Amino acid sequence: MGLFGSDNMAKETVAQGTEHNTLAFGTKVTGEIHAENDFRLDGTVEGKFSCKGKVVIGAKGYVEGSLTCANAEISGTLKGKIYVSDKLTLRSTAKIEGEIYTKVLSVEEGAKITGTCDMTSNNASAKPGQEDKK
Repeated sequence: MGLFGSDNMAKETVAQGTEHNTLAFGTKVTGEIHAENDFRLDGTVEGKFSCKGKVVIGAKGYVEGSLTCANAEISGTLKGKIYVSDKLTLRSTAKIEGEIYTKVLSVEEGAKITGTCDMTSNNASAKPGQEDKK
């Protein structure tokens, strides 16, 4: 049984013909999301979120858990661990609490970060759970 019904998530085709996923404001997912294509999040995710493309978290978007992706642009809130293999962009309304692992970090004035940031190349591509093993 899948996590998403047709009411919760829609695949859209943008003008360039590239598919991306959207989780709308007011929608909450608890568990794991694995996406092959780019993802726009304006709702809430509690759990593990992984995407092979770019993740955009809108101003009302909220993630609590871990986010793993190639690129990310965050305007909303993320509490947990972020693993971005290329570039992480934090917009002025972004609020981050936790650990950031990325190769390139861009932060607009006004963004709030509480936690740590590791930009060494070997950690940017780390997967969630690797550092948690005790």
